Amino acid sequence: MLRRSKILAALAAVALPVALTGVSSEGPPALASTAASTPAPSAAASAFSAAAAQYGVPESVLLAVSYAESRWDDHAGAQSTSGGYGPMHLTAPGAAKAADLSDKQKVARAESLRTLYKAAELTGLDPVALRKDTTANIHGGAALLASYQKSLGLPVGANTSPAEWYGAVASYAEAGDKAGAAGFADDVYAIMARGAARTTNTGQQIVMPAVAVTPDKTQLTKLSLPDGVKAAASDVECPPSLGCEWLPAPYQDLGGGDYGNHDLADRPNTGKIDYIIVHDTEGGWRGVLNLVQDPTYVSWQYTMRSSDGHTWQHVKAKDVAWHAGNWYVNMHSIGIEHEGFAAQGATWYTESLYRNSAKLVRYLAVKNNIPLDRAHIIGHDQIPGTVPGNVRGMHWDPGPYWDWEHYMDLIGAPIWGQSVFPVREGSIVTIKPGFEDNVQVLTNCTGAGTTCTPQGTNFVYLRQAPDDNAPLVKDLGLHPDGSDSTTVVSDIGARVAAGSKYVVAERKGDWVAVWYLGAKGWFKSPASAPDAFAKPGLVVKPKAGKTSVPVYGRAYPEQSAYPAGIPYQTVTPLQYSIGAGQAYPVGDLDIETDYYRAVTFAGQPPADKVQVLGKDKYYQIWFGHRMAYVRAADVDVKPAV
Repeated sequence: MLRRSKILAALAAVALPVALTGVSSEGPPALASTAASTPAPSAAASAFSAAAAQYGVPESVLLAVSYAESRWDDHAGAQSTSGGYGPMHLTAPGAAKAADLSDKQKVARAESLRTLYKAAELTGLDPVALRKDTTANIHGGAALLASYQKSLGLPVGANTSPAEWYGAVASYAEAGDKAGAAGFADDVYAIMARGAARTTNTGQQIVMPAVAVTPDKTQLTKLSLPDGVKAAASDVECPPSLGCEWLPAPYQDLGGGDYGNHDLADRPNTGKIDYIIVHDTEGGWRGVLNLVQDPTYVSWQYTMRSSDGHTWQHVKAKDVAWHAGNWYVNMHSIGIEHEGFAAQGATWYTESLYRNSAKLVRYLAVKNNIPLDRAHIIGHDQIPGTVPGNVRGMHWDPGPYWDWEHYMDLIGAPIWGQSVFPVREGSIVTIKPGFEDNVQVLTNCTGAGTTCTPQGTNFVYLRQAPDDNAPLVKDLGLHPDGSDSTTVVSDIGARVAAGSKYVVAERKGDWVAVWYLGAKGWFKSPASAPDAFAKPGLVVKPKAGKTSVPVYGRAYPEQSAYPAGIPYQTVTPLQYSIGAGQAYPVGDLDIETDYYRAVTFAGQPPADKVQVLGKDKYYQIWFGHRMAYVRAADVDVKPAV
């Protein structure tokens, strides 16, 4: 083994620059790599090459493991929720956030989080360097992989086949069982097969060419791990690789005509499933699991843990959970809670969380025929209020720090921007501002009047005029006094998020105005670095002669559709409207006008599990930050110009 001083000297040759700002350049789902298109190696790329050669790890394996852990970012030396540091996510006891853990669990978790110190023993490097120095961290990760490979009695060498490293990669996951270890390893090999290219948070360009390889999965038997939780096939609705647990939410009679905490149904027969809703928990996973088992609380279909993306299912997809704050949306959606805090963002939204959530969403979307786009894979912050009075109280999670562009790419439905179509008046634009380099000013993350710690955001602000100093647009639902929207982290009134669509109302130089909540909102989108791209699509416009068209937060049936014994559910317009000459993109033309009647516990009269279907057709549209519905009778549907 080299002496520590010699290792540090060797690492200095490929030391990484600090305090660089990068621009995301994540490529398409399959990376086509050629010598002509491959840029000169960056310092980070050189560090991966050097570490792979020194410790006898195939470079593709090392790169893919790091990408699965951190997407090659060092997170400025900050720890993850599971106590990991740097691009190789080396873990250390005491670093993990242990909210909701018992003392015994904290001890057990600390004992398992020791890869940073093991890497220190293997490399001779100081633990502080392994935490803070990216190049040292990469070498530590390579040393760990080599040690796992040797412990399994398998060959080591940079020229060994990546197929022979499945067991070592699975070991690197630090999973508690074989199911979790295999899930991580499968992710790594999928990344390897796809290839990747991006600029890291320190401005380092890294390209990993696609490598077609069939790993030797029999190596998993060599790991000294339990098989993991095996739920009956009839219990969980998850892709097999996710290893979900069934933890049912209680359907329970509470007496006095009250019950909890969801409704039995027979979807899609009692209402098709149109949406998958991304929530965050605003609490630690253990406390959240306790809540979903409380019959007096609300419910959702799935919970995902931040540290490793471990998943629990609570409510069947056919049943209606109480999670959206809008009964119509509850009737037609599946809710997934992700452990985290919207105001903290990247601290909790780990790569494991994104990847496992994307697997689950794609599985559910295919199974339930849900379109894979941002009109149907939505945040809780996109759910409209049902009546004017509750618009202000609607939720804003998963918040401005959820990376929608990366997430949709993982799902297999990337938010693509192309400059083929001109951004002009009447065209539909899709917002795509990037993430890592899109650092918008936000306030009140840690208290009133504070400025939030800068990090990548998923949106751009809309202003009342084409001027950087112009006030933000108004949202009468959130600010009924008519005041301007603000930069407060929970104020979504002036934000257009990645993947959302709007119709161009006007263009002045680098500035683009779109129709938003019944008025114009301006954002800067220079041709050299656009934040939005034009694409064909359909829009709704007020029918001729109408000076104003109401918008709604739900698509309930007309009064004549309700049978005797089921009260009419009033459809109340929201405080917004569409004016003459305005246009808004269509999110979905094929939605059900219905009301699922479920107000008593199963088995008790009246028998009310009934879907009331109406004939008064509605369309889902992109309207503000949240979606909305319009009556088909009020609008014309036309192609965008």
